[in-house]
Amino acid sequence: MTGNDKNEVLLSIGSNMGDRKANIEQAIRLIARMPGVCNVRLSGLYETEPVGYEDQDYFYNVCILIDTTLGPMELLHGTQGIENELHRVRDIRWGPRTIDIDIIFYGDRSIDTEELTVPHPRYKERAFVLIPMKDLIKCDADIPDDKSVRKISWEFEV
Repeated sequence: MTGNDKNEVLLSIGSNMGDRKANIEQAIRLIARMPGVCNVRLSGLYETEPVGYEDQDYFYNVCILIDTTLGPMELLHGTQGIENELHRVRDIRWGPRTIDIDIIFYGDRSIDTEELTVPHPRYKERAFVLIPMKDLIKCDADIPDDKSVRKISWEFEV
């Protein structure tokens, strides 16, 4: 990829530990400051029930749409660095976390490596992705109704 190629990327961000809103806002700020990232657009902020491992607090979730000249792996490693900076711990699969950043779409590319699968393989099963995503892009996926999703009043600028 040359430095001038821009791709539109959809990221899903969630938090259910500590100050959930502040964690998400900090993650968005750090993503927006990454070299090669511009034009950050935000969905609404939603509170959602946990999926998978349910013995944990509710999440706050948001989707952001960015333009980037970063390659998929560069973006993945950058977002994982942000998760580490915000004290993400991976003890329990689908367990509690200060921050979780997932690449849902990377342009129209399909990627399937050990480290990264895009489109995200389970996004159509996750109301916490689909509902915020629909704030930003047209999507014909059905919203799963087995988990509650509540919109939170949120004013935040990058």
